[in-house]
Amino acid sequence: MTAVCFFLFFPHPFASAQDYPIKGFDVSHHQKDIQWAKISPKEFQFVYLKATEGGDFKDTKFQQNWLQARERGFRVGAYHFYRLCRGGDIQAQNFIETVPNKADALPPVIDLEYESNCINQFTKEQLLKEIQIVHDRLYQHYGKQPMFYISKAFYNIVLAGEFKQTPLWVREYQGKPHLKNDPEWHFWQHTNQGAIQGISTAVDLNVFNGDLKQWNAFLVQNKLQPQAVQDAKSAVPAAKK
Repeated sequence: MTAVCFFLFFPHPFASAQDYPIKGFDVSHHQKDIQWAKISPKEFQFVYLKATEGGDFKDTKFQQNWLQARERGFRVGAYHFYRLCRGGDIQAQNFIETVPNKADALPPVIDLEYESNCINQFTKEQLLKEIQIVHDRLYQHYGKQPMFYISKAFYNIVLAGEFKQTPLWVREYQGKPHLKNDPEWHFWQHTNQGAIQGISTAVDLNVFNGDLKQWNAFLVQNKLQPQAVQDAKSAVPAAKK
């Protein structure tokens, strides 16, 4: 595949999600109207917003969340929910038409999950080709390496051994992520039942696989300003040994 590796990650001896110092969350229209003023960007170092789905769906809260989260000072990124029944080009276009190309945004994310109704729409080879189309178009447009948000089922069935340099954001609620062939993961969605003041519903909580130094390396490689050490020390608890 054509993805380029920007940085290296190394294993950490962290036992649970609570031990990872860099934390974030992701939201969509399901979280309704979020009171962003009640959420601290010092408590959560990143937030991802659902922008689009398939070839034509646009999240009804995306523009509102995008503007308000950025105004609040969050590091913000957007994600696209990939529909296995649709081609890659139309899905990439939907995202590009919806998400502003901002230099200070986190890299775009392609959400890849197992859909029983659509998994046989394409052969595995055809599906990988369509995913490659989305990946390459977003990379070209935004100038940042896209990431894949993945379910374990989708990764093990379709992606294992493919796109080896593309950063992975893993959904795993039963302990630390373990995927076929044990690829290194970069983000971990560890629960969909989180509680955050300012959000009236349950919310997805995530952690970054690294410490402050590696988080800053990730930011710099994505053309973002690193997080100030003094801010991190005042906001982020030390990782447990």
